[in-house]
Amino acid sequence: MLNGLDIEGSSPLHRMPVRGKLVLLFVAAIGLFLLSDLRLLAPAFLLAALIYLSTGIGLAEAYRRTRFVLFTVLLVAAMNWLVHSPMEALAVFCRLSALVLLAAAVTATTGISAFMDEIARLITPLERFGFVRAADVSLAVGLVIRFVPEIFARYRDITDAHRARGLPVRPLTTLAPLIILTLKDADTIAMAIDARGFRRH
Repeated sequence: MLNGLDIEGSSPLHRMPVRGKLVLLFVAAIGLFLLSDLRLLAPAFLLAALIYLSTGIGLAEAYRRTRFVLFTVLLVAAMNWLVHSPMEALAVFCRLSALVLLAAAVTATTGISAFMDEIARLITPLERFGFVRAADVSLAVGLVIRFVPEIFARYRDITDAHRARGLPVRPLTTLAPLIILTLKDADTIAMAIDARGFRRH
């Protein structure tokens, strides 16, 4: 597999404790969804972009990491443009894009193991009541974060194979093999986890 999404650096976000970053992301998400004024959402979007770039990630890499999610955000904004109004569409785009960039900044400055440890600590009180098992939840979150770059790499391999064969790159012809390969990888990892006894049956 490829390396995780985190990058080395010494930015203020890198030095911030994991719990502080998660709390700030949670508060920012609530604040963004409470706001509806484009005069506030547009600066929030620009601030989120500056925070993301302050991690030391280059423009090209920042675009590569977020382009698929931002494209989805653009589609949602386009639907709001058709159903509601251009101002509402811009507000939705700024709100969701800011949240995407802030989440990307957190994942870029936090290692997977640190994420898993902090999530396990945060949900341990729920484990005492029998609602969840903290180790299983943290492992699931870690695997999701770890799989993101792998899925992107799979997608690039599939599109490169299409171009090498002179085939047009279309969503229907790329998503099907991508889903199949991802499910196969998920089954392999699940069997490896069970074989090592990382989770209870």
